[in-house]
This record gives sequence, C-alpha cells and structure tokens, in this order.
Amino acid sequence: MKILLFGKGGQIGWELQRSLAVLGTVTALDIDGAELHADFRRPDMLVDTIRAVRPDVIVNAAGYTDVDRAEREPELARTINADAPRALAGEAAALGALLVHYSTDYVFDSDGTTARDEGAPTGPLSVYGCAMLAGEDAIRASGCVHLILRTSWVYAARGSNFVHTMLRLASERADLSVVDDQVGAPTGADLVADVTAHAIQAVRGSRAPAGTYHCAAAGETSWHAYACFVIEWARTRGLPVNVAPDALRAVPTTEYPTPARRPLNSRLDTRKLRETFQLSLPDWRVGVQRMLEEVYPR
Repeated sequence: MKILLFGKGGQIGWELQRSLAVLGTVTALDIDGAELHADFRRPDMLVDTIRAVRPDVIVNAAGYTDVDRAEREPELARTINADAPRALAGEAAALGALLVHYSTDYVFDSDGTTARDEGAPTGPLSVYGCAMLAGEDAIRASGCVHLILRTSWVYAARGSNFVHTMLRLASERADLSVVDDQVGAPTGADLVADVTAHAIQAVRGSRAPAGTYHCAAAGETSWHAYACFVIEWARTRGLPVNVAPDALRAVPTTEYPTPARRPLNSRLDTRKLRETFQLSLPDWRVGVQRMLEEVYPR
C-alpha cells in the first residue's frame, strides 16, 4: 500500500508516521518539502504531488489551526482548510484512492449538553469552524472514498499544548483562572493516529464503510477540571507548583474573551466509530496521564 501523508510535522502527523508505517510505504511531507510540494496555500501544487506519487491512500493531517488568527485571515484559512482538501479529494476520486481527513468539534455551535453524533446539525461559530466545515463538504461532494474523522481538544507530548501551558503558569503564579463552561474530551494525537491506521485497514479491506466518524477519548471534562487534574498530578509528584488548590478559579467564557468564539458543547458521540470498527476508546484521563509520565518522568 502506498500512503501519501501531508502535515507530517503536526501533532497528529508526527504520530501518523509511526502508526501508518505498518500498513505500507509512507511518503510523509511537510510544507518545506524540496521535491514534492506540500504547501496548502497552493492547492494546485498539491495536485502535481499526488499525480507524481499515485498513492493508494492520501492522509491529510495538515491545516490552518490558529483559531483566533483565522478571524483576521479568513481567505487564507479557507484556502488551507477548504480549497486544499477539495483539490486532494478531486485527485483521490480520479485515482480511486482513499482520502483520510481530520475535522473538528468547531463545526458545531454551542447548544446543548449532550454529545453530538455525525448526523447532528452543524453551525460553526468562527471563521475556522466555517472553513473546516467547507472542507468536509467539498470532500463529500467530490465523490471520492473518504474517512473524515472529527476530533476535539487534541494534545501530544511533542509541541505546545494546554497541559504544558497550565504547568508553566502553575509554577509561576499564585492563582489561575480557567474557563469551566466549555466541555469536551482531551484526545491524544497518538490515539487518533492509531484509530486512523485501524480504520484505513478496515475500509481498504471492505470490512467497514467509509464516511464521517467522530473520534475522541471517552468521558468529558471542562478546561478548568482538566487543569485541576493536571496540576494535582504535578503536585503529587513534586513538580514545581505555586498555585494552591483553592486558588485555581473557575470562570465562564465571558470572562475570557477571544477573537474567535469557541463552542461550549464540544462533546462528540463516538458510538458509530466504536461499533463500526469494534474499538474501545480509553477515558481521557488515561491518555493525559500517560503523556504526563512521558514528558515529566520521575
């Protein structure tokens, strides 16, 4: 199997290089590729790359992910998150290749307190969410065989993330305020990558249907509860923590205004993924604790 991976340097892309290696030959690209172009600001150049490689599977782990900056750069966000996936999908359809693409909980609005399934109405609140939804729609309209995996609150041991930020701030400050009315499931990039490899095998082997699936860790939490979990873990292991337990204040989103609106309800119903691919998704705490132990060993 020939696999073409875009976005190898991102959190999910980095893990995909590991998980996809057992499936076949992986050509992994990032924006700085010298011979094969992978610049999503130039969708036309992506077409040339796909035609040169002629892969059986195209995996798109690239994207414009700066949610707030997208409010100032809507054209660029749409080019990278909608026009580029449209180009990938067109070539995938022409080749008969499987296209794997990652999307987000930001395609939904803030309504409700229950997890949304794949058929729930969308209603993005931001430029980023609108561009991501447009990318999804373009892939479906192309007629290519595809897997769209919507995920949420992605983190990884490599690179910056919420956990690293909270531990740094907790070591520097005597008190912290963290939003408590946004609810979702922190999801490890390693989990998403492993699910991806499993799903590719199943779809390519005609053991499962292609389509849109929600992929997130089990359980739910708020950003505030997430921060409490991480900081208490650090405290019990003797890491530098200056903030006291009662000085970690829960605040509403309205007290922390940002250029882009975030969905308050980021819960994703993963039943379709679990039942279709016969998977058991671990609780979010399992992955977060494993990542913490990897980055901050005793």
